[in-house]
Amino acid sequence: MKKRKTIAGISRSAVWIMLLMISAASGQYELSWYTIDGGGGQSSGGAYTLTGTIGQADAAWSSSGSYELLGGFWPGGPICIVDFESYARFAELWRDSGFDIAADLDGSELVDFGDLKKFADLWLHCCPAGWPLK
Repeated sequence: MKKRKTIAGISRSAVWIMLLMISAASGQYELSWYTIDGGGGQSSGGAYTLTGTIGQADAAWSSSGSYELLGGFWPGGPICIVDFESYARFAELWRDSGFDIAADLDGSELVDFGDLKKFADLWLHCCPAGWPLK
């Protein structure tokens, strides 16, 4: 009988110790976000070269398809925003038809509402690679 009480007491103590450990470990956690902006130098592969500078800020725009990557403070860079200037070029070609029209964004050989929808989706974003309305 005494053996059973000892096992029950040890089991009870083990449960209390585990509960104490769990409650002590469940404090506040902090997950901080830091970046080290920079690096300097060049990386290349095939026909592509990527150049970085120390102190270059985290910046927007990546692409896929025809590849485009912008970021940081390169002076005179190819930054292009789809804005009123692009819209003026688009409006000049509204309802034109034919092959290879700059405002034909959907490839239908007609500048119509399909192209306007594509244009509106890009409004105030960086121009995608190969943007014809620069």
